[in-house]
Amino acid sequence: MAIVISVLALLLTLYQAYVQRVHNAKSLKPLGQVDLGDQKKRLYIHIQNNGLGPMMIDKLTFTKQGHHYSAISDCLNLDPKSYWHILLSDTVKKVILPNTYLVVFEKNIENYSQEEIEPIRKQLSLIILKVDYRDIYDNTFTLERNLEWFTRHKTDRENQH
Repeated sequence: MAIVISVLALLLTLYQAYVQRVHNAKSLKPLGQVDLGDQKKRLYIHIQNNGLGPMMIDKLTFTKQGHHYSAISDCLNLDPKSYWHILLSDTVKKVILPNTYLVVFEKNIENYSQEEIEPIRKQLSLIILKVDYRDIYDNTFTLERNLEWFTRHKTDRENQH
């Protein structure tokens, strides 16, 4: 009888360890979000981690007119020194801690006129951002966002030009 109780206790312990690991994996899951901003002083694209675990970025892919790029600077007709941007590679990875963000693109537009800002918005609106990331348990996730939002205030007629 003691052997049966010991075996049952061992099985119960192993099951409890499994349940705990599943719980930890779910509770430490990163929740990625592409956050876009168009404010009086700046335009920005951030990758926000709204989860409880770290978000390990493996790859950023920018798609413009069917072509894929690893850097946003390849998609824009702007001087790369005029805005903040990130470049990831096989050797350079980024980790986004919970409740923080990674700046993908940010430009100060405080001293720009509307005529100067509109072409920047138009260029950004043509891009699709894809984020490949993983959690601490090596579960992989993909997040994708079309950046058309930057031209949300334009009419259909203006967008055709």
